[in-house]
Amino acid sequence: YCSAHAAASAGIEVILVGDSLGMVIQGHDSSLPVTISDMAYHVACVRRGAQHSLIMADLPFMSYYAEMQTLENAATLMREGAHIVKLEGGAWLAESTRLLTQHGIPVCAHMGLTPQSVNHLGGYRVQGRDPENAQKIIDEALILQNAGANVLLLECVPRSLGKRVSEALNIPVIGIGAGADTDAQILVWHDLLGLYPGKPAKFVKNYLQGNPDGIQGAIKAYVDDVKLQRFPAKEHTYR
Repeated sequence: YCSAHAAASAGIEVILVGDSLGMVIQGHDSSLPVTISDMAYHVACVRRGAQHSLIMADLPFMSYYAEMQTLENAATLMREGAHIVKLEGGAWLAESTRLLTQHGIPVCAHMGLTPQSVNHLGGYRVQGRDPENAQKIIDEALILQNAGANVLLLECVPRSLGKRVSEALNIPVIGIGAGADTDAQILVWHDLLGLYPGKPAKFVKNYLQGNPDGIQGAIKAYVDDVKLQRFPAKEHTYR
């Protein structure tokens, strides 16, 4: 509630309640243990703190593998205050995306590095560096757009690929570690404020460090840097 209120007050227009809460709040080593009940609880808290922001919510690991399960879990998050749900994966999500949008539930597709598939990917690695995989990401993003996806979140890809995907799609592309050429940017709250222990990812910038105006000033600085295209800078970008 307090985090959401601070973010919304500083000008954050879209707040993602991500299953990364499994790591930054619950202390797990991945997002895989997060349940739909966990997500619903946090969505409700965030919604109370950010009445005028758009709330996006993750469908967690294995919560959208069957048709009725997908609809029921998405509906749970929407009832708690989400305006749009996010699913991780490529073209195989086309039917789920179509199903949700046909039932009035907006969808954000999540491609590139998809943390729910971390064991399959072999770790948290940059995706789409070779031409074949880069083209596959573009092709599958177009499939998801055609299936009805309203937004695409693109994580941990080279800046050149982030640019190509953004140019290929008509829907907004939100980047995290995808370069400065996407339509929007996102950072995990705990990374933006330097709260999460350990070495930060390349795309992370600690906006609280050295900021005389504290948390509120840090978020406002992030908002300004994104809108003025000062962030992400070259040092936050993959090649």
